[in-house]
Amino acid sequence: MSDYPNCHKLLICRSLLQDPAIVALGEVLDGDKSQTGICAAKLIETAEDVGLHGNLLRSYIIYLLVHDANLAAQTIEVSNGPVGASLKKAFTHDLTLLLPFLTNPASLYLDLPLLDDYEPTVRQSDEASAALEALLKDAKTAEDYAGALLSYYGGFGYGDIASFKAFRWDTKQQRLIGIRHFEAMQMDDIIGYAHQKEQLIDNTEAFVQRKPANNALLVGARGTGKSSGVKALANLYYSRGLRLLQLTKPQLSHLPDIMDALRYFASKRFIIFLDDLSFEESDAEYKYLKSAIEGGVESRPENVLIYATSNRRHLIRESWRDRDSGKDEVYRDDSVNETISLSDRFGLIIQYYAPDQKEYLAIIDHMLRKAGVKLTPEELRIAGVRWELTHSGRSGRTAQQFVAHYLGQIDNGAE
Repeated sequence: MSDYPNCHKLLICRSLLQDPAIVALGEVLDGDKSQTGICAAKLIETAEDVGLHGNLLRSYIIYLLVHDANLAAQTIEVSNGPVGASLKKAFTHDLTLLLPFLTNPASLYLDLPLLDDYEPTVRQSDEASAALEALLKDAKTAEDYAGALLSYYGGFGYGDIASFKAFRWDTKQQRLIGIRHFEAMQMDDIIGYAHQKEQLIDNTEAFVQRKPANNALLVGARGTGKSSGVKALANLYYSRGLRLLQLTKPQLSHLPDIMDALRYFASKRFIIFLDDLSFEESDAEYKYLKSAIEGGVESRPENVLIYATSNRRHLIRESWRDRDSGKDEVYRDDSVNETISLSDRFGLIIQYYAPDQKEYLAIIDHMLRKAGVKLTPEELRIAGVRWELTHSGRSGRTAQQFVAHYLGQIDNGAE
């Protein structure tokens, strides 16, 4: 085929030329039909891995354009704004070259009709994929495709930052790693704690809108939904650019490097999440956290907040023995201030209390109804209270454990 697109003239999207399937496609178009199977196999493998469907050649190229780095996507990410007119023309030039692959049947190039309307075992069903499909739905020209992709980069980004809601930090590789199986917690599934949820949402809403917002400490009784509330924010604000980065206590010493990495993603807002946080006075990590929140030489990026959960109001443990030993210290007040100064650096402190019996039973009722089970008030009270008395008291976690037990017994025919 003598009139196939000359991809070697690509300007912005030259990373496509390194992709094995695109390389094999080029060789097929140059007359080496033995590469057809190699190219098609890669398309099908990717379709089954990530859920591509329809015209697989089109779907695959679009997948590469939104997952591999290109100058247009990187510029939008770093500048947090639209690309310049010249860069947009260069990007449109590339889409003009790729347009035949995006608009013609895959079988025209690879002579395999099954690639024209492929149905994977499991389709993509996430927010980013749905938004991308909507943007590309009516695209016909190179300008249409360029505009849709640039709009997608502005809303979701590219690569893992677009695909994942939550991340962990790989200390060895010094980079973000997407959490593929992130817990799909919804704010409405957290029963009770209306005031606490309102405080959390209001602060995060201000942050997402690029208004002043505070670092937050969620503190109180165990199993009350503190961690669940923070995770729910990642679902609630994902489409508006919020991402969650969960760190462990030993990783706090890497906070300067982590902050530098997050500065790059200027179009995104990050919550660094520290779950079940507490320190011994001998721990050095709390000083890194103090510096990161306030008072370090290098400022915290404006697109980063720190949310922590803890069972203790004062994150640095202090015992009465510590107070007694403080008699040997000339400036005892300085030592006391040091132990509480970390908590004071969180501008928003949200208190969580153990639910009363009515709230506890309401949590159980909500979870059971979601599973299609409805108990009478008396059945609910007897079963819920019995479980509470033989476990660790009332909490959202205890309620969840009861529901898992109850549903399991139903499945086993024991109830």
